[in-house]
Amino acid sequence: MLQNAAKTGSQHYLYPGMLFAEAGPHSVVTVLGSCVSVCLWDPEKMAGGINHYLLPYWNGEGLRTPKYGNIAVPMLIERLLGIGCGKSRLVAKVFGGASVLESSGVLNIGERNITFARSALAEAGIHVACEDVGGTSGRKILFQTGTGEVFVRKLGRHG
Repeated sequence: MLQNAAKTGSQHYLYPGMLFAEAGPHSVVTVLGSCVSVCLWDPEKMAGGINHYLLPYWNGEGLRTPKYGNIAVPMLIERLLGIGCGKSRLVAKVFGGASVLESSGVLNIGERNITFARSALAEAGIHVACEDVGGTSGRKILFQTGTGEVFVRKLGRHG
């Protein structure tokens, strides 16, 4: 799961319901369907972090984990502040939220996850520099925490 890379920091796979925020340059890969990842980056500190949440809201039952957007976004901001990032300098990139099931139905989790990310970032005063959201294709993303670059590859059906 964790490999050391000489000059580019380390490589990490981010599982659903988790987040990553550490000082130094790292490569973080995750795969998204209806889930959403928010990548936050501080250009002055040259550091960033990423979350991968499955549902927009925690209902208060069970564990308070970053599986839920309303936990994952504030927790990611808090972790980045803890490694010296400045909240006013954070820039966001948002990915995922696809309708990957044939019948997305009334729930439409992907769209709800996207809506939550946009509103949480706006409320926190964090500018969204770009997003690749919605549609019917999953995404594999690679986030370079030292540069803020995100590489996206569409998976499965395209739309």
